[in-house]
Amino acid sequence: MFLVVDMLASQGGQGGPGGQAHLQGGTGGAGQGPIVHITTSQLIAHNLQAIVATDPALWLQNLRASQIASHCPPPSRIFCGRQEILKKMHHFFSDTGIRHTYVLHGLGGAGKTQIALKFIEESSSHFSDIFFVDTSTMAMIDTGLKNIAVLKDFGDSPQEGLLWLTSKVEEWLLLFDNADDPSINLNDFIPQCNHGNIIITSRNPGLCVYAGSNSSLVSDMEEEDAVALLLKSALQEATSYTEPIAAEIVKLLHYLPLAIVQAGAFISKSRDLNGYLPLYMKHQARLLCEKPAQSHDQYAWTVYTTWQISFDRLTPPAAMLLQYCSFFHYNGISEEIFCYALQYQGASNGPSKEELREPLEFLAHFLGPSGEWDSLQFLDATNEIQSYSLISFDAEKKVFSIHPLVHSWSQGTVQNPKGYMFTMGSILGMAVSERSGWDMQLTSLLLCPHIELAVKMDVEVALVFRELYVTTFWERGRYKQAAKLQEEVLEKQKQLLGGSHPDTLFGMGNLASLYSALGEHQKAKEFEVIVMEKRKQVLGEHHPDTLHTMGNLATSYSELGEHQKAKAIKILVLERQKQDLGENHPDTLYTMGNLAISYSDLGEHQKAKELEVIVMEKQKQVLGENHPDTLHTMGNLATSYSDLGEHQRAKELKVIVVEKWKQLLGENHPDTLRTMGSLAVSYSGLGDHQNAKALKGIVLEKQRQILGGNHPDTLYTMCNLAISYSDLGEHQKAKELEHIVLEKRKQVLGENHPDILHAMGNLAISCSDLGEYQRAKEFELVVLEKQQQVLGENHPETLRTMGSLAVSCLGLGEHQNAKVLKGIVLEKQRQILGGNHPDTLHTMGNLANSYSDLGEHQKAKELKNFVLERQKQAKQLKILVLERQKRLQGENHPNTLCTMGSLAVSYSSLGEHQNATALNGIVLEKQRQVLGGNHPDTLRTMGSLANSYSALGEDQKARELQVIVLEKRKQVLGNNHPDTLKIAQQLGSI
Repeated sequence: MFLVVDMLASQGGQGGPGGQAHLQGGTGGAGQGPIVHITTSQLIAHNLQAIVATDPALWLQNLRASQIASHCPPPSRIFCGRQEILKKMHHFFSDTGIRHTYVLHGLGGAGKTQIALKFIEESSSHFSDIFFVDTSTMAMIDTGLKNIAVLKDFGDSPQEGLLWLTSKVEEWLLLFDNADDPSINLNDFIPQCNHGNIIITSRNPGLCVYAGSNSSLVSDMEEEDAVALLLKSALQEATSYTEPIAAEIVKLLHYLPLAIVQAGAFISKSRDLNGYLPLYMKHQARLLCEKPAQSHDQYAWTVYTTWQISFDRLTPPAAMLLQYCSFFHYNGISEEIFCYALQYQGASNGPSKEELREPLEFLAHFLGPSGEWDSLQFLDATNEIQSYSLISFDAEKKVFSIHPLVHSWSQGTVQNPKGYMFTMGSILGMAVSERSGWDMQLTSLLLCPHIELAVKMDVEVALVFRELYVTTFWERGRYKQAAKLQEEVLEKQKQLLGGSHPDTLFGMGNLASLYSALGEHQKAKEFEVIVMEKRKQVLGEHHPDTLHTMGNLATSYSELGEHQKAKAIKILVLERQKQDLGENHPDTLYTMGNLAISYSDLGEHQKAKELEVIVMEKQKQVLGENHPDTLHTMGNLATSYSDLGEHQRAKELKVIVVEKWKQLLGENHPDTLRTMGSLAVSYSGLGDHQNAKALKGIVLEKQRQILGGNHPDTLYTMCNLAISYSDLGEHQKAKELEHIVLEKRKQVLGENHPDILHAMGNLAISCSDLGEYQRAKEFELVVLEKQQQVLGENHPETLRTMGSLAVSCLGLGEHQNAKVLKGIVLEKQRQILGGNHPDTLHTMGNLANSYSDLGEHQKAKELKNFVLERQKQAKQLKILVLERQKRLQGENHPNTLCTMGSLAVSYSSLGEHQNATALNGIVLEKQRQVLGGNHPDTLRTMGSLANSYSALGEDQKARELQVIVLEKRKQVLGNNHPDTLKIAQQLGSI
């Protein structure tokens, strides 16, 4: 009897006799046996009976296999968030009839499986069959594929399971879960066909090769979702009380799902949400190792045990590297650090090779046959660690990072943490010491976080390495951290070496420079005087170190406002350096640049500019265009351009310097911020007050965070921001800010410092702008007297104060005094700044107003015509004054418009009311566009235009304008401001 099976019935009969023999065989005879009909269900039952009778164990195995293969567990009952990944998966799998493969990869405990299960739950109707295969071992994969074969009655082997998937052209879904073992070639188990759907969850990012861009890195949760997950797992209601506490907890757990679920399980037992944080701070390792008694899903491991499983699979070099790297900061670990450290040659005051035995032994694991750094060996180790997602790599920045929880867990796996700390702390010192000169500025961006951690952990390393830590902090602009560490280093140097040892003096000099960077210039000066005297005794007056200290002392004098003393020392140092080092030596050029700053401080801006041009050109040749010294000089030259009224030129140069500082030091470094503030001043000089105000605001906020509210740079920017408020007519805001600056500068600098006098002068201007002329005059008289003593009678700041005093006198009706003061200022500005400088022209316009006020209208008109004519000739031969001003400031600059308005007043005074009306109309339109409708200058012009209408007999037009002006002045200046009262009087007379 033989058996034929089809889906409906089977027939069989007795076989016939064999056919006649031929070369290719004969045909069989007709069947003669009985016919048997067997249905499919009968056949299955018969087969099952046979299997049960012959091998009961096999029958049970196949039964369980079919259950396992058909069972895909549901996601956790407390699943939260991950909507972006789920949305991407739904979109990807929406097309039918083609093969789809998607990879979810990330750290153990990040929630990869739960995302896959959630997707399957939401999309189950989309697939004909769903198969779940545990891919953690080869045996489990074989079992999973075999189960598919048994379930589909297609055999009982993994190969037959794959064969079914390959041959069944349907929308089946195969979930390869926990494909974490990098030694398993998953391709051997992926159906080789163009249909079906596959999801792979793995710690190994290398499996993305099966999906390309159709993959998602599963990392930490969004805070909102993490909070929801914690509260759900902790059985807590989401309230205004619980949510902030939960937010603190998930932040401490770095938003890792498994850690959050474990924390929630612990809290659910005690019901004390608020008590978890202090417990976690004391017992982090125990809490993250503790398995909850009750769970929301089938995940078997705790946070720490899931990583321990991965760690145990690492080869010794990879495991060692992970453990050592956990004593760096968890972000920004670079191969470059180890390369530099390997090049360490030692120093006369540094540790011996025996003292560095442990760091050198660690580095030796990554040496090639020739004794040089072997990047391939390092790459092998890091790739192995990456395959378990215990580290991640940023290809753009070429740095590794470790999840913060993995970082702290890995530290706990070592038995000798102090030894590991010493090794990594020494490697940092070795790396810093092997980088030359200014290149440290760039790489300190990379090293600073690691050094911060080493200092925080109080790593015991050689003193010379701690000094190098100071240097790194300094270069990053972390002046407070640098000064604190340098103070500790200096104390040890004094104990070990004595107060006069060159290393001790070097440490004192460094500390003085750091005090200067912190704005503590008096402290810096005291240290520098001691260092200079001792260096003179030990090294001699001409030694480069002695001259370097003298130069630093001169800078401190400058910062303390003793500009003449600073200039004299700088000239002396410069002459000696030229003789001993040569004119093109970097130290000589640095001193020349410093001398230029003293010229600027003393108001000799032309001299400063000429010297800075020479220094900059030489530094470009000797040091390169991107060297910090070159950039400092470029910035100083740009400031000199501003001081000379060449604002456009200054702006262009400052833009270049800002961009270079950003690339070299980063956006938040003090040097970058200082140049950004200087650029904002150039915007002000060009009349771009809104942009100036915005940029100054950004700089001020960053300086407050980085340098503190009392640092000179912060106060300088605050002062400049107040000027922008004034430029925009926000005089009350300006006054309030200037008052703060003045008080803080008094605390930090003392009563007679030039910066205090500058702040007091600015406050006086704001008082004047607000109509408080008597108070302004009192301030200005004090400032003027002190500036004449400290800066001299011809200093630009002194002249500026004299001009402001003239304005206050004018406000008080003292026209003759105002005229005399303006005349003095104009003469001195012509001599010092030249007839073309914006300040000179501004004073000329003000003097013209005083002639008008005193009835000398013809003189006023001639002077104003002279100024305006110069402004109109900007596009011609660049010979007359205003040609230059227009090129630098433009026709719509507030200063240009102010002069035009002043000329209109003269026209009016001389009875040329038609000309006055036309000119006021032009000015008003431009001021509305440039300054806004509520700016005091705009309102002033509006009032002048109203007066012109009145003089022409157009009283209705005049009245309408004056009503507008009065209302706006009340809003902006208040009811009792002199300008408001004056307009009210005029309105009453129309």
